Amino acid sequence: MSQSYDVIVVGSGPGGYVAAIRSAQLGFKTAVIEREKVGGVCLNVGCIPSKAMIGAAHFLHKLEHDSKEMGIKVKGDVDVDMEQMQKWKQGVCDKMSGGVNQLLKGNKVTIVQGDATFKTTTSIEVKSSKGTETLTTKYFVVATGSRPIEIPGFKFDEKDVLSSTGALAQDEVPKKMVVIGGGYIGLEISSFMQKFGAEVHVLEAQDGLLTGMADPECIQVVQRKLKKSGVNLHFGAKAKSFKKSGKSLEVTFEKGGKEEKIKTDKILVTVGRKPNSDQANLKGIGLAIDERGFVKVNEQRRTSIPNIFAIGDIAGQPMLAHKASHEGVLVAEVIAGKNRVYDAKTVPAVIFVDPEIASAGWTEAECKANGHSDLKVAKFPFGANGKAVSMMETDGFVKMIADAKTHVLLGVHIVGPEASNLISEAVLAIEMGARLEDIALSIHPHPTLGETMMEAAEATLGHAIHIIQKPLGSATKRNGSGARA
Repeated sequence: MSQSYDVIVVGSGPGGYVAAIRSAQLGFKTAVIEREKVGGVCLNVGCIPSKAMIGAAHFLHKLEHDSKEMGIKVKGDVDVDMEQMQKWKQGVCDKMSGGVNQLLKGNKVTIVQGDATFKTTTSIEVKSSKGTETLTTKYFVVATGSRPIEIPGFKFDEKDVLSSTGALAQDEVPKKMVVIGGGYIGLEISSFMQKFGAEVHVLEAQDGLLTGMADPECIQVVQRKLKKSGVNLHFGAKAKSFKKSGKSLEVTFEKGGKEEKIKTDKILVTVGRKPNSDQANLKGIGLAIDERGFVKVNEQRRTSIPNIFAIGDIAGQPMLAHKASHEGVLVAEVIAGKNRVYDAKTVPAVIFVDPEIASAGWTEAECKANGHSDLKVAKFPFGANGKAVSMMETDGFVKMIADAKTHVLLGVHIVGPEASNLISEAVLAIEMGARLEDIALSIHPHPTLGETMMEAAEATLGHAIHIIQKPLGSATKRNGSGARA
């Protein structure tokens, strides 16, 4: 028996479920197909559970290291019960996934559980434990996401060799963990595992962490904090193989042309993710896919087949949940005939390490590459912010980059407490084409972390109040092309 719809969304992650809800709101008969749990990777084994674990680790760190200085005395040892933590974390995920279920049903979206395979450009087959059914539609939205990349010699078994999914499901803290890859996923997990008591070794093939993922000065702050906290960083280290050695695992890696070995209890591989374009018979129906495995889309996220759209991780970088959700609304409105295109000036990025890193707009190098050679650049430190001092979280700064002539804001890079929340003001400012004066002259409440945005704008203009700067007119050249106010 075949069911017919106006719009079928394949995948119910942050892009898929949003596309389905918006499609239904616009009056389309809509179905969403999901082979696992509603909410996809992000809600169930990615963004949400990792932030739950990071939040718990941050709470533990404050309890163990800051509470005594604050005058809060904890009697006895503080133990980490990972089995209970896993139950709590799963409760968080279930609540979020359940909420998405209710939203879909409340908007009269049909949820179809099963594994989908495209048969034609207007029909799809869904297999489940109940059997096989065929669905037809006028429009498809492909939102099938991505999965962790495996590397030779380290096949995921989620017992010894873990992907991020397995690392987030551990019911006990490993005594020792080797993390292959110094990107944001590896470092987020490394950070909370170290706080829980694991000895962590990060093997990174490059000369530094988070290469190309954030402002270099922000990365330096995080790198110093990781070293200070006890995370062992091995740069220029290429993992080659591992073998079982008694109850331990022995990892062999190459560094400086020499082989070295580390014994460990668990191996976590986080070298990136790849789009699921080799699934669901996308190539079989003729969808154009690029050399990196991303489905080719235009500015409306329409694929090479006009009635099929693609969003989220499968449609290209950046592979971020909030970008997918934005695209989900966009394609539903395009299908409805609205004049929409993907024209975001910036997609904010957040790395939930300690301290957090958040970015919007361009780095200094990107500004210059885009024709802005004359820049105003300045930083305002969290150490000069009363709220940060009261929180005992003073590492880091807010950095602003603007065109020296027009003062138009080009980039904001934050490393420090609540960077993930502070960055939204920068996103709005960049989208609106704001100048430094727009932020500096907007009254920010005191005492808050948000004041650092206003103070950073003032610093970039050259007249910060709460840090000492060189007098106006005596700014020094920076790297021969920009001015530090």
